Amino acid sequence: MEATAQHSDTAAAIAAQVPQQRDKADKKKEKKQRKKDKSKSSSSQSRKASRNKQDGPEESGELPSDRDQSEQDVRQSQEHAQAPAKRAAERKSKKERKRPKSSGQSRGDGMMGTDSDDSRTPPEPNSRNAPQLLNSSETRDRLQRESKDNDAALPRFCLKKYDEGTVQGHINFLTSEPYSDRYFDILETRKSLPVFAKRRKILKLVANHSVTVIVGETGSGKTTQIPQFLVEAGYCSVPGAKPYMIGCTQPRRVAAMSVSKRVAEEMDVAWGKQVGYSVRFEKKAGSETVLKYCTDGMLLREAMTDPLLSAYSCILIDEAHERTLSTDILLGLLKGLTVSRPHDFKLIVMSATLDAQKFQGYFDNAPLLQVSGRMFPVEMMYLQQPATDYFEETIRTAVTICTNEPPGDVLLFLTGEDEIEDAVARIESELEGTEDMCGPVTVYPLYASLPQYEQQRVFDPAPGPSKPGGRPGRKVICATNIAESSLTIDGIVYVIDPGFSKQKLYEPRARSESLQVAPISRASANQRAGRAGRTRPGKCFRLYTELAFNTVLEETTFPEILRSNLSMVVMHMLKLGIRDLVHFDFLDPPAPETLLRALEELVNLGAINEEGELTRTGHMMSEFPVEPEMAKMLVASSELGCVHESLSVAAMLSTSGNVFLRPKKAAKAADSAKRKFTHSSGDHLTLLNVFHAYKQTGKENGKEKDRATWCWENYLNHRTLKSADMVRGQLSGIMQKCGLLDVDRTPPTSQSTSSHFRRVLASIACGYFMRVAFRQGGNKDASYLTVMDHQLVGTHPSCTLTHRPDWVLYQEFVRTDKRFIRTCSAIEPDVLLDASPEYYNLDLFPEGSIKNELQRVARRRKK
Repeated sequence: MEATAQHSDTAAAIAAQVPQQRDKADKKKEKKQRKKDKSKSSSSQSRKASRNKQDGPEESGELPSDRDQSEQDVRQSQEHAQAPAKRAAERKSKKERKRPKSSGQSRGDGMMGTDSDDSRTPPEPNSRNAPQLLNSSETRDRLQRESKDNDAALPRFCLKKYDEGTVQGHINFLTSEPYSDRYFDILETRKSLPVFAKRRKILKLVANHSVTVIVGETGSGKTTQIPQFLVEAGYCSVPGAKPYMIGCTQPRRVAAMSVSKRVAEEMDVAWGKQVGYSVRFEKKAGSETVLKYCTDGMLLREAMTDPLLSAYSCILIDEAHERTLSTDILLGLLKGLTVSRPHDFKLIVMSATLDAQKFQGYFDNAPLLQVSGRMFPVEMMYLQQPATDYFEETIRTAVTICTNEPPGDVLLFLTGEDEIEDAVARIESELEGTEDMCGPVTVYPLYASLPQYEQQRVFDPAPGPSKPGGRPGRKVICATNIAESSLTIDGIVYVIDPGFSKQKLYEPRARSESLQVAPISRASANQRAGRAGRTRPGKCFRLYTELAFNTVLEETTFPEILRSNLSMVVMHMLKLGIRDLVHFDFLDPPAPETLLRALEELVNLGAINEEGELTRTGHMMSEFPVEPEMAKMLVASSELGCVHESLSVAAMLSTSGNVFLRPKKAAKAADSAKRKFTHSSGDHLTLLNVFHAYKQTGKENGKEKDRATWCWENYLNHRTLKSADMVRGQLSGIMQKCGLLDVDRTPPTSQSTSSHFRRVLASIACGYFMRVAFRQGGNKDASYLTVMDHQLVGTHPSCTLTHRPDWVLYQEFVRTDKRFIRTCSAIEPDVLLDASPEYYNLDLFPEGSIKNELQRVARRRKK
């Protein structure tokens, strides 16, 4: 509300500066010109009605979708900001047509430019005017009239009739600069996208409804084009005040970053200014941003500080069919927001699969529009017999395509970073020396933890022939499921689908969460197949039988909210003021047991009290975009005097890539290099040693290139360490905001002592005291029993512990064919008792070896 008032004051101040009296002669000329324009408009509409009568009426009053009219509408949207200046130029000379002037013209004035046949005074500008015009009864009546005439149903304040002729040289209303030649080249590509022909129909639905559901098949252009339609239609314009933003959520950071870059190019604006993005630990947007792509999790965090999302006029939930945890919570919040802001907020839910009827029903029978995607047929190829090793079958298929199939790029799906890096090396090795037979082949990896500049390489064109008359080259992209629906890569002709992906699974009774390789759904399989067939007929090689596709694969992917630990989500919902979690309007309600476990964990962490309210600690924890355990670790570190070390550990744990590299051909050298950083307590302080050494190298040499060389020499992942450095800076800023950063009470002389490292481990234990295991048996290969759920587990092969301590604290529970705990450190039981006396209340502890050992420790402490 404060922001709204501020906008209104600003608008009023600007309005007060407008001269109240005009020259009578000018007003007379304007009146004459309006009459002339009105006459032209009536004549044009008569001709259009005549044409429509000859062509036949549209069914149900729907707008026509012919491409010529759509292209004209785009030209109209591009020029509407120059309307006032253009009329002034026409008054000067009726014969000579001049290009609109950008000087002295504000963005608000351009967006508020009325049609030439409207002589009424615009409403007094304020921050609510523009969106309210969308739903006024007068506007709705006009839209219905125009619909009968097959005219565009756009808000009055953004509709502008265009003269016949070229748009070359027009001014970009977002930058006040002429459009570049590249803009017009890209515009031709935009026109070829299937969604472009539906532009007017989409804008009509958005104008007339609070919620619109759009089903856009893969490659339809919905992700890049529909947000642009809304910008061009004026949904980000508020005369005389800071403009609204249009937000488009993505389930993955890779998509948010790459799509925003592409859209900035299409709109001919600077990436990070008018079009930007926001992902976890990284933001490229500012005060000029009118279109922002962000991960669904980041928009959820924005709602925590601004529940009404008052900076936005439209939110587009893209890839809603993926049903991520954050997307499902957002849908519930935004459903309520359409009631709280009925006049100035629009919600567009976009799905790539046909199960969108569920979204339609959830939003009270919202209108649904379907947009076709695939432009060429895709032939499905199945195995006759199930593959014994899907990875090996994937490599064989990729090599066979490169050597035997006609030219065309290849996209293959694998489950994770390790598989992808192995696949890249294998394919390059298998194709070595075959350039004469199959042409040059470039193999690219694509996964979430890749740096943004490396992700962009997948959009580079395929290599050309290595010699005149030689075979054209192709590119092979090895990707996780981020390439399933979030990204569209032109040139893909062949898709290889092994039928697996990594999925998060949570067992509330065992209270264990793990990533497991599991079969995909039929909907995901169809999404993958849809990656081909965009530029020419394609092929999809499904590395499973047709029978398995029809009978084994589930129809849709199980929603993440039904298979995830909800402690972080519950904390965010409480921060949003949502107390009645059981009756929250979930699209698919989670099991009550899962909610109960989440509340128990938050109580144990001290984030909420027994009444279910956030504590002071909980409010601070909710500021961090990390899991609650890590947030508690950071908050506790200020009291223990090890803020800087805990920040470094948290940053290293938050990166998704592996820190240590272990090439098969240099495994011994890599293991030797790793031992230089190993700390006797285990993995957490080993990671701290690596980060400190990396930062020290930067201080000595001062060049990132030298750091990269140092990483290569020590078999460390430079990308991961660079990312950790950036994450640490973000977390440090939040610590400072919470007043925790300057509480480091540790004297500089004691930073490397064993007692200080003990404090670092104690801060980790304050967050992860529930992830502890106790050794069973006395032999070297003894397994561990987890404290929380009494699971027998082994330490992961990557663990740096050289001995078998009685107690270990772990970061992650991993389940494959065996059960492992990963990222482990030795911990003293005294530290656990101090970290959470309530959780380790022995009177309430179940009987067994763990309780017996803790009782022994408690008796010793009393002495």
